[in-house]
Amino acid sequence: MFNKAVIFAGGKGTRFLEETKFIPKPMIKANNLPLIIYIINHYKKFSVNEFYILTGYKKEIIENYFEESNEFTNYKDYFKSKDGIKVFTLDTGLETMTGGRLKFLLDNFNLDNFYLTYGDGISNVDINKLTNFHLKNKTIGTITAINPPPRFGILEFKDNLVSKMREKNEIIPTWINGGYFVMNSKIKDYLFYDEPFEQTPLIELTRDRQLSCYTHTGYWQCVDTIRELEILEEDIKLGKYIP
Repeated sequence: MFNKAVIFAGGKGTRFLEETKFIPKPMIKANNLPLIIYIINHYKKFSVNEFYILTGYKKEIIENYFEESNEFTNYKDYFKSKDGIKVFTLDTGLETMTGGRLKFLLDNFNLDNFYLTYGDGISNVDINKLTNFHLKNKTIGTITAINPPPRFGILEFKDNLVSKMREKNEIIPTWINGGYFVMNSKIKDYLFYDEPFEQTPLIELTRDRQLSCYTHTGYWQCVDTIRELEILEEDIKLGKYIP
């Protein structure tokens, strides 16, 4: 297994302005705990002990959290927890796109194989199974696909008349990018400072047959809106997601 994880945490989170006017999205609290700590704690279960947080927007709030935490000590270049977890907070720029943030990291740190995810997606994906899948397929990258519950039903119509109505539970499953990547350092050859990681780099990896797809059917919840935050908090209370 690998011991390093990278977390995108520099975006402005414009779809959740009720909270992100004041704090970066990964610092939004679900039941009093920041999203980014849920993510770190999940990886810790799988012996990941080195985290690289790629900051930008309101970076000081993320840094202050670790600075003021009783669990972490500031060692100037990184924060270290009482149980040996290292956290690097890297300012990758206010307007930098995700591809540029990752390129900045790989230009300055030697990461051979690492995990990569976003600071607003909570999941119980089995990191061991994900890693074994990645190693078996021998590609530069592996993406985790998830099948979120549909938000709406679907109408089919012809000649101005409804021909069929499909309820949400009748809709054909659709797989989307759920984050939780595994990457080899060769991804650096696909990155540009002015490109989102999710566009040209992943498209070119796909073209080169270097992007494997691991399917996760367990828990996954993004937090882009107040309603999605409420869903996550309720799921935690009900035990649907166990941190």
